[in-house]
Amino acid sequence: MTLAADPAPRTWPVRESAYRPSGPLDLQATLGILGRGPRDPAFAHDGPVLWLTLRTEAGIATLALRAGSGEVRASAWGPGAGAALGLVPALCGASDDPDGFDPSSHPLLAATAQRNPGVRLTRTGAVFDALAGVVLEQKVTGLQAYGAWRSLVTRFGDPAPGPVPRPMAVAPDAAGWRRIPSWAWHRVGVEPPQSRTIVGAAERASGIERAVHGAPDGPARDRVLTSLPGIGLWTAAETRIRALGDPDAVSVGDYHLPHEVGFALTGRRTDDAGMLALLAPWAGHRQRVVRLIRMSGALEPRRGPRLAPEDHRKR
Repeated sequence: MTLAADPAPRTWPVRESAYRPSGPLDLQATLGILGRGPRDPAFAHDGPVLWLTLRTEAGIATLALRAGSGEVRASAWGPGAGAALGLVPALCGASDDPDGFDPSSHPLLAATAQRNPGVRLTRTGAVFDALAGVVLEQKVTGLQAYGAWRSLVTRFGDPAPGPVPRPMAVAPDAAGWRRIPSWAWHRVGVEPPQSRTIVGAAERASGIERAVHGAPDGPARDRVLTSLPGIGLWTAAETRIRALGDPDAVSVGDYHLPHEVGFALTGRRTDDAGMLALLAPWAGHRQRVVRLIRMSGALEPRRGPRLAPEDHRKR
């Protein structure tokens, strides 16, 4: 099953706007977390221009962003172009409030923050869209998840409107994810628990969006998300990071993160409990600490071979 091609694709006119952030902004570092691998059909770098595709209430859109001279120039195409331009400030971190965050107590964090004053927490607002992509990353390597995302979005999404720098697509809406047949999930290596989780969440997408946006804080958002079959704390946190720019979200259950945090802050590995204890002094801003650690270059020496991808199709 594939989407029917439009026999007469519409050429959408460009709509443009400019956003002037209140402080330094590193556009690539701020929005880079939204990309899923170098061949992501929904996210691309083309020199100084960052391209992403969006699904808004007004329709699909392609957005191109370029930073320079203290502002971000935005161009958008498609039926949702106006709505996409309205999202630019949030995407660039306008909703991110670092007030109260003080990294000075740890030399590594202080130095990294000083070197990277323009890194903000992006916010797409699209909870289900973020959730679907994150579920594909459960219990597999990044390469496997990125490949599945690329194949499914290209085949079952919508072609991106506008003069994109390479073939791009908009991820399916909730109904589109529900229509993907079982053989298509299997062909791209997505295991049945993950496909069932995405389809089940898609059936309740509107309610999930309302409940998460209406939740007063991170724990309440976690309770909403983890009430869904197949969603644990790791998936909830990764969704909060992308959709809500949540400054306190910590991906408990991540294979690498506790080791990264422990090594960066103490020089020793730790587990989830140890990681949470180390991050406790920055409660309310723990995701900022994680972001700084991952930008710091403080990498533990590899102890063995990389994890080999497991292909469930060969079982």
